Amino acid sequence: MGELRSRRSVLAVPGSNPRFVEKARGLDVDAFFLDLEDAVAPLEKEAARENAVRALNDGGWDGRLRSVRVNDVSTAWAYRDVIAVVEGAGAALDCLVLPKVTSARDVHWLDTLLTQIERAVGLEVGRIGIEAQIEDARGLTNVDAIAAASPRLESLVYGPADFMASLNMKSLVVGEQPPGYDTGDAYHYVLMRILTAARAHGLQAVDGPCLQIRDVDAFRRSAARTAALGFDGKWVLHPLQVEAANEAYAPTQEDYDHAELILDAYEHATAVDRRGAVMLGDEMLDEASRKMALVVAGKGRAAGLSRTRAFSPEA
Repeated sequence: MGELRSRRSVLAVPGSNPRFVEKARGLDVDAFFLDLEDAVAPLEKEAARENAVRALNDGGWDGRLRSVRVNDVSTAWAYRDVIAVVEGAGAALDCLVLPKVTSARDVHWLDTLLTQIERAVGLEVGRIGIEAQIEDARGLTNVDAIAAASPRLESLVYGPADFMASLNMKSLVVGEQPPGYDTGDAYHYVLMRILTAARAHGLQAVDGPCLQIRDVDAFRRSAARTAALGFDGKWVLHPLQVEAANEAYAPTQEDYDHAELILDAYEHATAVDRRGAVMLGDEMLDEASRKMALVVAGKGRAAGLSRTRAFSPEA
């Protein structure tokens, strides 16, 4: 895969609702997916496929990452979802989201089917990426093998509602701490496990949605927690959540400027002055500092930030 694109805000759009599709075109999100799975009733699955193909081909997405979430591999709909969407709109599609992934075999199946369709219809083989949703205990147990399953993989996505159900967690509020759990974060292990597997294989990690769509404060708390860990973005279900996601998963202007200055100072000291000891004001820098700065600078660039401070060797 090429350089992965920003996924600070990933909008879920029901594929069966043309009104929602049209509204999604005007929202300031980094990415979206047209949903053929949970947001679509069984009798509407076929119509949702047709709507998704039409929405992709009609365009108007202005550089956003274009995805479709198909049904999971255990259903009768999955293979037709993939065939209909990729044959009908493969040139206008960036990724497929595969839900309820429990093993590497699920990803292998989708990779193989994608390759067959691409060859059959003349699309570039391997261009369409895969995002794997981790939504239950089996998926988390096998997350390392899943993350290594295909070069098409671009991200691992946490599915909180199904995951809570799979653990028999005593809660009906997605993302909030379960009643009676008053020490630490009940989800920390799950989030770090997914994040670590993603980073070990060069993938992005995306947090799942908050279902209390009008409680923006709850969304901000959830986003701040996973952004602090290093997640790249979060699914959004409502326009009210978009700005909060974009802010949470991008560095502040100050942090972005500082990161770019660290990179400039390190490059100047090692390549121009040929010194191993690097100073930026009163701050001593080393190779680890450079790696940390690369992360922050990369996220800032992807978010469209521009520098407000220039590097001066004399400073």
